[in-house]
Amino acid sequence: MDKRTIEGTTPFDGDSARKGYALNKMCFSFNEAANRAAFKHDEEAYMNQYGLTETQKAAIRSRQVLQLIAAGANAYYLAKFAGIFGLDMQDIGAQQTGMSKDAFKAKLKAYAG
Repeated sequence: MDKRTIEGTTPFDGDSARKGYALNKMCFSFNEAANRAAFKHDEEAYMNQYGLTETQKAAIRSRQVLQLIAAGANAYYLAKFAGIFGLDMQDIGAQQTGMSKDAFKAKLKAYAG
């Protein structure tokens, strides 16, 4: 069976889920305030605790959503990670589209009518 593709996107499928398991598990841990604090205190040690690959660690360090998705991150778990740095879903959407946050918000408002 051929995988369906949408230009400019990275689908989250079974392969991505397997590849991103440790990364998503780490992001899910951010539901706990103590884990968010531990990550902020020593990001490298926290990433090592979850066994992230070097590619995943580089994506975390970059804070770039598209790199995280390519490394197997699930968008829902990324929201947990983004929240640590005060980013919201509009910040994430802006990164994904290569727009400024203000331009992304304007585009959303234009779609809403």
